Amino acid sequence: MKDPDTNNSITSKSCLQRWELAALVAAFVILAAPFLYLARHDTAPLSPEEKAVFAGAEKCKKCHQAAYDKWKGSHHDLAMQQATELTVLGDFNDAEYTDPYNSVTSRFYRRDNKFYVETEGPEGQSGEFEITHTFGVYPLQQYLVPFPGGRMQSLNIAWDVEKKTWYRLPPYEVQGPDDWLHWTRGGQTWNGMCAECHSTRLVKGYNPDSSVYQTTWFEINVGCEACHGPGSNHITWADHPPFSRLPVENYGLEVHTNTLDPDKQIVLCAPCHSRRFQLGDNRHEQGELLDFMVPSILEEGLYYPDGQIQEEVYVYGSFTQSKMYRHGVRCSDCHDMHSLKLHKEKNDLCLQCHRTEIYDSKVHHFHKREHEGKPSDGYLCVKCHMPGQYYMGIDYRPDHSIRIPRPDLSKELDTPNACSAKGCHDDKSLDWNIEHYTKWYGETRKPHYGTVIAEGRSRSPEAVDELIRLAEDTLLPAIVRATALSLLRNYQGEATVAAFKRALEDDNALLRYTALRNLDNLDQENRLKLVAPKLYDPVKAVRLEAALVLATVPRDSIRQDDRDPLDKNLEEYRQAMLYNADFAAQCFNLGNLASNLGNKQEAIEYYLQAIEIDDLFYPAKVNLAMAYNQAGKNDEARILLQEVISEHPELYEIAYSLGLLHSEMNNYEEAAEYLGRAADGMPSYTRARYNQALALLKLQQWEAGETALNKALQVEPANREYFVTLANFYINFRQTEKAKRLAIKTLEKVPDHPDAQELLKMLDSGR
Repeated sequence: MKDPDTNNSITSKSCLQRWELAALVAAFVILAAPFLYLARHDTAPLSPEEKAVFAGAEKCKKCHQAAYDKWKGSHHDLAMQQATELTVLGDFNDAEYTDPYNSVTSRFYRRDNKFYVETEGPEGQSGEFEITHTFGVYPLQQYLVPFPGGRMQSLNIAWDVEKKTWYRLPPYEVQGPDDWLHWTRGGQTWNGMCAECHSTRLVKGYNPDSSVYQTTWFEINVGCEACHGPGSNHITWADHPPFSRLPVENYGLEVHTNTLDPDKQIVLCAPCHSRRFQLGDNRHEQGELLDFMVPSILEEGLYYPDGQIQEEVYVYGSFTQSKMYRHGVRCSDCHDMHSLKLHKEKNDLCLQCHRTEIYDSKVHHFHKREHEGKPSDGYLCVKCHMPGQYYMGIDYRPDHSIRIPRPDLSKELDTPNACSAKGCHDDKSLDWNIEHYTKWYGETRKPHYGTVIAEGRSRSPEAVDELIRLAEDTLLPAIVRATALSLLRNYQGEATVAAFKRALEDDNALLRYTALRNLDNLDQENRLKLVAPKLYDPVKAVRLEAALVLATVPRDSIRQDDRDPLDKNLEEYRQAMLYNADFAAQCFNLGNLASNLGNKQEAIEYYLQAIEIDDLFYPAKVNLAMAYNQAGKNDEARILLQEVISEHPELYEIAYSLGLLHSEMNNYEEAAEYLGRAADGMPSYTRARYNQALALLKLQQWEAGETALNKALQVEPANREYFVTLANFYINFRQTEKAKRLAIKTLEKVPDHPDAQELLKMLDSGR
């Protein structure tokens, strides 16, 4: 008889072994499943060398539904659309609108399910134009009209979405159908002015030889890949089941967005949210900002001297001036990157970082939430720190420099301030605002770079040291430093040349680029020594600008090893300018390049092309005048310069050039007039005063000539040429006492002045 306990034990052991075997098999299957699946899956693994292509936002929806839903209906999604009953918001029910600025009546209507406008056309005659696309969605919607040559023109009448009415877009000073700003001309051509930021992977396709556009896009609106880059590799990776996805950098996406540092994230937004010029089509790739565009600095006419927004400059240039930017705040800290909406409303947005008890209190902002029984928004952070302006007539855009209000600077610099802004205390005087601001926040005021920039813009002789200080202050925003550096070009001297040399080695690409743009006063030896190394700069815009500078140097003086990089960069520069050759400025640049390379006739043709595009673009007229002067066509040169001076009397450099031209033509009265005007406007540029003196002496206006020479020497007492001219003048007229006083006075200022020492010795010896 078998022992039941023994039999049970054997049976249990056998069962346990079978379960262990089954577990091992299951574990093997689980571990091997991804590899077995991958081996049989019909989608090939992602090759790291495979070039990504654009796929479209709809391909992203399957996996990223939440992000897609936020994006859908956003300003990016609706940036541009085909004109349909669903997309067109304006009144096309035979509506009429009469322009108050030129009295032109336009009619908007439908026919055969299409949208039309009857309005003033290219020749000033009324015509019918089909509208094929909408542009933007809120607070206004614009409309695009196809024209010959592949152009799309943006109508200058837009739809006010809130008021539900047609209205006229600025600029209002358009002179007629020949004006570059007329809706049928280049200033309103969608292909060059607007397209690159309203569609994804836009290719402008401009042919400068035929002036024809072949503009294309991958997606009509601003889709996922506008920020994330071409997504085909990511989609290929994502199409594999989760267990079979091989490790791929950034999940196969071309642009890193998830772990970016603040500066790099802002660079993603900058190509569209900045005032700039492009070096080529936006390929939606990651890289250094100046590899594909050059942002505007705080140029006069674009920004107020303290950096506040003036013209339509968008956001990047403002935000990079802010303390927020300096401390690592990025766009996504305030804006949802898919819906573009603010994360929170009113002060709650700022209180994500700033303490409520300190900053959201009357002790800080001194404003009530109610005023005279009505709700008041004076307590809102943005009212004081982000005052804005209206662009395109009705589009309010806050200044993203997020600055402390400074009504005292408004009095000094004639700039806006939040206190005096419309809807705040604009009914009170500026002094009233300053008084109350001082009562709340005290007398102490920090120095502001705006005062230095204002002095630099006005060419104040005393500004040079402060401009150098700004340019080299690494605690200041790069855009401010670059602005100071650009203003230094108006000041000659060893100190400014030294500042440009140091800027060439700055870590910031914008500083290096700006220094190269302003190296007018460097001799050939220093150009070769300082600029040639920049042909190898890691940033494209810097390399191209270096090549342009070296184009002025004789080729045989350039090192053999530098010639091929120079040629390569010059060709890249040429292509970048040809890309934008539908603009006067880039034709002008091409003319300058041709002139530098000795191709004088080619330069003239490019300058003429620039003027044909925009007759108001005066730099092309100035350089064309110089080219005509070199060709011996002085009358043509004089007419061009006179045109520019008549339109821009504040351009003292041009007055100087015109004065020199008149001297060359022996028109000394006109020469003295324009040289004097230039000297008055550029007090630190003594050469203008000296040349005025020479013209006056030619006219035998001895006393006026003497006065002009003395003025030049007062500013630049060490200048030997000025001293010798005035000394000879006194000696020739036997005014030895004046000559002696001149020598003594000069030696008091410049003790080692050799000519003054020699003159005094000669006079004392009685020779």
